[in-house]
Amino acid sequence: MLAHDGKNALLSNIKSAIDDAIRAENQTIDGLAITDKLRREILTILIGYSDKIPHPASATGHVIRASHTTSAKNNKRTSHSNNSNTLIRWQVLAYVSSLDLTIAKWFESHLDALSILHEVGYDKAPQGLWAVWAAEGHPNPVRYKKGKISGIKAWCSGANLVDYGLMTYRDELGQAQLLMVDMHQSGIDIDNDAWQAVGMQATDTATIQFHEVAASNVGAPNAYLERVGFWHGAAGVAACWYGAAACIANYLITAYQHKPNDYKAMYLGQISTALAVTQQYFYHVADLIESEPQQNHELTIRQLRANVEQVARQVMETVGQALGAAPFCGNAHFARLTADLAVFIRQSHGAFDLQSIGELSSALDRAAIRDSADKQDNIWQL
Repeated sequence: MLAHDGKNALLSNIKSAIDDAIRAENQTIDGLAITDKLRREILTILIGYSDKIPHPASATGHVIRASHTTSAKNNKRTSHSNNSNTLIRWQVLAYVSSLDLTIAKWFESHLDALSILHEVGYDKAPQGLWAVWAAEGHPNPVRYKKGKISGIKAWCSGANLVDYGLMTYRDELGQAQLLMVDMHQSGIDIDNDAWQAVGMQATDTATIQFHEVAASNVGAPNAYLERVGFWHGAAGVAACWYGAAACIANYLITAYQHKPNDYKAMYLGQISTALAVTQQYFYHVADLIESEPQQNHELTIRQLRANVEQVARQVMETVGQALGAAPFCGNAHFARLTADLAVFIRQSHGAFDLQSIGELSSALDRAAIRDSADKQDNIWQL
């Protein structure tokens, strides 16, 4: 989990409430054998804190709308990353992910939906559990006409659980639009048969078919993709990956403290270094978002996500080498977390993301050379 410096009182309150729920089930965090009942109880607790969890880039008090074009050069750094609203949000997501990645998947999507609605100027979201469903490419896509939707949306996590879905669709001009749909309606068929995952199996991910279901269009055309918060939200997913990876690494710390040996120390040194560097990069990115809230910081956040994915894979591999099969086979919490994380990090797009990072890096370097007086600056110079 991202380090907590004592200033995140919100996180402390959430932890206390969830600890009480876990103790009521006669369980502890280590070896947590989560049940559907406990999962729902924890999710309910988290939803109760939704309005207290800050939106990204909100520390300066700005309301960041998708249509704003104010230059970030006019913004001054008014907060430090260790107590920024963006970091507070990520710390909550990282903590939840250390418990259970299914809950984290649902809750991150819920918070993202509320932040999207806020950013596009819709601040009257009804109470309940929300989800964002943005996968496209189905041969029978969602169509919207006269306040009704028909068609199919795939890869919808929490399909049977959520109260409201915030989903994308393409209009007649090919523009990305957002729809808000109340899931407590007739004409909605939910099919979970295609979800054959072992990791993240419990996320209730389904294909949903809509038959003339009432829905509301929110936001301007393409606002969902063009708003600066699109990438701010993507960093929140990386905080989930990091929180789970750090929790897995903690099992190695405990094992080493219980029974030290040189090999465990070496493996622990490897992942400790990797996690510490990534932790500091989260602080940097949070500070960047808060100090320049009108910028999307796409390159920086893409790099952050690529780094966290790499570190998560390193942690899972290294801890497995250090501890052997025992925790995978005998510890319910460890086994579930590693299986889930291996699937969750595939929300990254691998080589496609790296291609985009390369293209953005090249463009940034050209701009640095063009703007430099001595023509010697580059994007990696200290």
